[in-house]
Parts: sequence; C-alpha cells; structure tokens
Amino acid sequence: MQIDNVYTVLLAAIMPAFLLVLYIWLRDKYQREPFFEIALGFFYGVVSAGIAMCLELLLSWLSFVPDSPTTLLGAAWKAFVGAAIPEELAKLLMLWLLLRRSKVFDERFDGIVYAVCVGMGFAATENIIYLFSNLESWQSVAVGRAMFAVPGHFLFAVAMGYFYSMVYFGDMSWRKSFRVFWVPVLLHGTYDALLMMSQVGSMWSGILLICFYIFCFKMLKYGRKRIAEHLERDKNNGIIN
Repeated sequence: MQIDNVYTVLLAAIMPAFLLVLYIWLRDKYQREPFFEIALGFFYGVVSAGIAMCLELLLSWLSFVPDSPTTLLGAAWKAFVGAAIPEELAKLLMLWLLLRRSKVFDERFDGIVYAVCVGMGFAATENIIYLFSNLESWQSVAVGRAMFAVPGHFLFAVAMGYFYSMVYFGDMSWRKSFRVFWVPVLLHGTYDALLMMSQVGSMWSGILLICFYIFCFKMLKYGRKRIAEHLERDKNNGIIN
C-alpha cells in the first residue's frame, strides 16, 4: 500500500468518530468542555480498546467464547459475553478513571460528553484494526462501519454517560446504579447479537437483519431522548443560564 493510501485509510477510520465527538461537544452550548479534557477522554477510549482486546483474547483462549459461532445461541453468546460485556466494562473503567477527580464534571450533560469521547476513542481504534485487516475492501468496510458500528458505539456511550451522571448528581439511587453498566451492555449485546445471528446462515437471517435495522432506529431515538433530557435537567437546575 502506498503511503498516501495509508493516510486515506487512517482518515476514513478516524473521521466518523471525530465528527461524532464534535457533534456532542457542540450540543453542549453553554459550558463546553476544555479541549484537553476532550482529547484526554478520546485517549482513554483508545486505552479501553486495548483492555477490551486483552479480555476478549483471554475469553477466547479459555474457550469460553466460540471463535466462529454456527448457531443462533452461539452467536448471541459471543455477542454479549465475547464483545458487549468486556468492551463496555473497559469503557466504564476508563470513564470512571477520567471523571473520578475531574474538576470540570459539573453538568449532567458532561457525563454524556465524556462517555462519548471514550466511546469514540474505542470506535476509532476498532475502525483502524478493521480497515487495515480488510485492505482489499476497505472502502466498503469504512462506509458500513461509519453508518452503523461507530454510531452504535456513540449510542452505547450516550446511555452510559446518561446513567453515570444520574448516579453522580444524585438523580438515581446507588441501588439502581448498575444501570450504568447493564444498559450499555444490553444495547451493545442486542446490536451485535442481531447482526451475528443474521450471519450464521439461518433461515431467519432476513428477518433478523430487518430487526437489526429497526433496533438501530429505535436506539437512535433512545439516544436523542437521553441527550435532550440531560440538557433540560441542566437548564432546569440553573446550571445553564
């Protein structure tokens, strides 16, 4: 591959994540987060990708997750246990490390902003791996991931950041705080499960693929609602003037 093509592939891998970070940063109209903190959150997301890959390799080495599932149940197991749980756990760990002593985490919407930064750092890293692993068809892979995978990680992150702020600012009891983890896992696992199950050659593949598209649409509406709710809470609590 020529050096200019390498840069093109890198740009295609990173740009969707960058644009979504820019989008969520611009939605925070009144007290936007410092650029350094945004960049740090993105870097923490890159680190979370490394942690998740280590966990996934360990699960595969222990034969706890099938490498290539051939049944619907096996595909669902791989989606949740082999992908959603370790990946969202790694992201949550890095989000906690990022915010535990942060002096700029002073709005409910900030939880979503920083969770998205972590999620997009993860997604950009994953994109780079996928595109360079499929160089012969990197254009189609880049388009597909820009339309689904990266926005998917964005919406998983919106859910994580939403509930993280709910707990942090006392809007949710600690008894319910596990939602910070299991809601993103549920969204991520369902997203992956529908996609993986549609690829195992089942007679239900077409129906599962339709369900996947419907789920993506529903998840988009869910994410937009959560974003609007935290912006409204900040406004009502006098944080936004």
